[in-house]
Amino acid sequence: MFRFKQFSVDQTGCAMKINTDGVLLGALAEADGPKSILDIGTGTGVIALMLAQRFTDAIIDAVEIDQSAAATARRNFKNSVFHERLHIHCADINEYDENLERKYDLIVSNPPFYINSLGSPAERKTLAKHTEASFFEMLIKGIARSLTDKGCCWLILSTDAAAEVKPLIKQNGMCLWRTIDIYSYQHSGPHRAILCFGFAKVSYQTSKFTIYKAAGIYSEEYSKLLKPYFIAF
Repeated sequence: MFRFKQFSVDQTGCAMKINTDGVLLGALAEADGPKSILDIGTGTGVIALMLAQRFTDAIIDAVEIDQSAAATARRNFKNSVFHERLHIHCADINEYDENLERKYDLIVSNPPFYINSLGSPAERKTLAKHTEASFFEMLIKGIARSLTDKGCCWLILSTDAAAEVKPLIKQNGMCLWRTIDIYSYQHSGPHRAILCFGFAKVSYQTSKFTIYKAAGIYSEEYSKLLKPYFIAF
């Protein structure tokens, strides 16, 4: 059980455990008073729970294709103080969004991103973290169908996957709003990129975020960002 300040997360049955990628996305994703939020590939449900804490008026739908992970997320939602605003859907995102009658002000996803790489020996972990470029084509098309005109989507990706996704955003009629390059250390190269995009035309911004000040010591910006959530901070 992973305990946060306002909720707890059971990770039983989830191939992908709580990790830095997920909590960074949950804390960094911004939107202007969203009423409806979609979390694609919710896993344990941690990102959805963080967004429920931040956006107190939002209804949050979380989609997870893995039945065991979806069951775990359902328990985590039910046991949280935000349970009335959180809904889990065990489905493939393409099947889910094709039947949608509503659209979302904010969409987030920490998707599988190891394009054309060797799969993990564990089949379910492979499904969770390894994919091909065609997956991103379908994902971005689905996001375009599901996003409100003024809404935004936030994805956290490997730098290679981000390079694959950027042209897909444009191809689907959307604009890249912001890129946050994620570094482990100040002088290391970026290993992740958070992309924010939507239909509206806005000025493009770039920024940098560093996780560690030194080995085993979090940076001040990481500690400040996660302080509302992590008991350790």
